[in-house]
Amino acid sequence: MNTAASASNRIALIVTTTIFFLWGFLTSLNDVLIPHLKAVFDLNYARSMLIQFTFFGAYFVMSLPAGRVVARLGYKHSMVCGLLVAGLGALAFLPAAQWQSYGLFLAALFVLASGITLLQVSANPYVSLLGDEAQSSSRLTLAQALNSLGHTIGPAIGGLLILSVAVLGAEALAALSPEQLQHYRAAEAQAVQLPYLGLALLLFALSFFVYLFRLPHLAEATDAGAATQGSFGDALQHSSLRYAVIGIFVYVGAEVAIGSLLINYLAHPAIVGISETSAAIYLSYYWGGAMIGRFVGSVLLRFIAAPRLLSLFAALAFTLLALSMASHGNLALWSMVAIGLFNSVMFPTLFTLGIKGLGPLTARGSSLLIMAIVGGAVIPLLQGLLADRIGLQLSFVLPLACYVYIVWYGWRDARAGAGTVAAA
Repeated sequence: MNTAASASNRIALIVTTTIFFLWGFLTSLNDVLIPHLKAVFDLNYARSMLIQFTFFGAYFVMSLPAGRVVARLGYKHSMVCGLLVAGLGALAFLPAAQWQSYGLFLAALFVLASGITLLQVSANPYVSLLGDEAQSSSRLTLAQALNSLGHTIGPAIGGLLILSVAVLGAEALAALSPEQLQHYRAAEAQAVQLPYLGLALLLFALSFFVYLFRLPHLAEATDAGAATQGSFGDALQHSSLRYAVIGIFVYVGAEVAIGSLLINYLAHPAIVGISETSAAIYLSYYWGGAMIGRFVGSVLLRFIAAPRLLSLFAALAFTLLALSMASHGNLALWSMVAIGLFNSVMFPTLFTLGIKGLGPLTARGSSLLIMAIVGGAVIPLLQGLLADRIGLQLSFVLPLACYVYIVWYGWRDARAGAGTVAAA
């Protein structure tokens, strides 16, 4: 690759990783919304998990349409569209908060997640293909580190803004005068409105910047002729893609379930018993661990085969989760928070192993892998149902099982030849 092309690719990588950062920030705010809306609408764990079910369910519903958009418009214009749609979803939080409607919150989340889905389908393969294929896992892991930086900052800022207004119970609300009640409702709505208004403006500004910026054109999997060669069934003939789809389903499900319930977990009197605002800081540490792990992982992946590192990190995450479930106090807190460090390389590694060697089927494979993010909708909801029945701490047996599968996938792919895609 010549010097000019390398410089162009580096600049494009910087622009694209800015998008990774922003969607990480947006996604992490769900973890702060859950305890807030759980209290505002007096929800049980299962109903509060509808937030993640709606958000990540959009990935499943919108991934195939997003793949068609990428095939027609290419990576750059698909990213622009994704940013615009996400901005509209963020704007929809204003009326949802003003009218105190849980249904409107869920609708706004669906629109927001639809935009992020389009960003995922376009930006992940774009970064993966933006240079030497041998370094694709390392490159995407580095981009995902910026995504984790957004996840790290999001809960801290969201906790200060969204959780700043103490949610009052029915008796406390009944004791307020009409003027006090009006003031309280306005403050409660504003706690949600201001962050999402700022994010909407930022998304619109970034879409305009990306539109003006000249990103390198990557022909593979974006040209109409190439993108329409083969079907999703053809892509699934690659066994590593099939298993990677399941891997991303269970990985995202486990990661999101832990993040979604971490504030309630740490605030539970029998586990740690700290305030929700304080717990939001530890949620930032959880996502911060993923950020640090991805920076470190991007280096380790240059020396250690991706499937081997994947299997090792999944085994360590399993061990930490089991330790937290069997303990309480600081040991339960820090062992749960430390899981983020080992979640770090899982998504980029599973993604790049899944699409490796697909050629003109890359867009098809990418759509299927992004569809698998629906695990973030299904597994947290199932864990919410478990938590309502067997208790919050024991309910983490579900993400525990998810890590077992990822250990197996990494071990299997390592034995198959250090991550080469084998046709079934």
